[in-house]
Amino acid sequence: MSRPRFDTDWLAALHAGADRPPRRPRVPLWAGTSRIGSVEPDLFRAAAIRSPLVEPTTRGGEAGWQVNGDDLTASLHELAAGLRAAGLAHVWRNEQLAVTDEQGRCIATVERAVVRPLGITTFAVHLVGLSPDGRHWVQQRSLTKANDPGLWDTLMGGMIPATDSIAQALERETWEEAGLRLDQLADLGRCGRISISRPASEESAGYVVEHIDWYRCIVPQGVVPVNQDGEVSHFALMDGDEVAVRLQRDEFTIEAALILLQAGL
Repeated sequence: MSRPRFDTDWLAALHAGADRPPRRPRVPLWAGTSRIGSVEPDLFRAAAIRSPLVEPTTRGGEAGWQVNGDDLTASLHELAAGLRAAGLAHVWRNEQLAVTDEQGRCIATVERAVVRPLGITTFAVHLVGLSPDGRHWVQQRSLTKANDPGLWDTLMGGMIPATDSIAQALERETWEEAGLRLDQLADLGRCGRISISRPASEESAGYVVEHIDWYRCIVPQGVVPVNQDGEVSHFALMDGDEVAVRLQRDEFTIEAALILLQAGL
């Protein structure tokens, strides 16, 4: 059976969906001399967050908001608590993510629940798993997931906390999501990076800016992924034809679709 050809309109829509402007205007969020994110202009007023924690400012003719304080992590923690109290944060995870400047240097950390309202760049890692005969191990996301419930995804995918390197996150997430240890896998290696810029689905005021490093491996015969954290409905083995058909039915997440295409599906 020959592999289905990908429809050009679907491919165009996929790439457009991964690089979309905000639904509503956003303005820069600065800390010190660094631009660390973006917000809707009235976000802080709606949350009743006032100076001196944040204040409106203009730089180079561009209006935005400035986060103040000698300890940026502490200021962002206070800001996150205010957004949470106002009902403008996502699910609170007690998990700190890196806050980076324009050069990608980590300058602070922030609670995961507010990265989308604040438009802060996040980092994630995914794992493409193949069986020895070339079929794809894929997971169906739990129906209780806040984002993309029930959609198909790569074997593993997760955000990188501020406490983890990419390698540490890969190891931890592969165990939590698939119950696999890295030393069980063959031919494990980093293969590429994709980037997403689009409105968040989980909050009306949210915006996703994310860089995803993805890896590929062979899952040996007889090794079967088993979810450990309750965030995966089940795993399945699909050949390339089935994956291609389901991709074009939009049954996979945007991130997984981009990764699988970059992988040469």
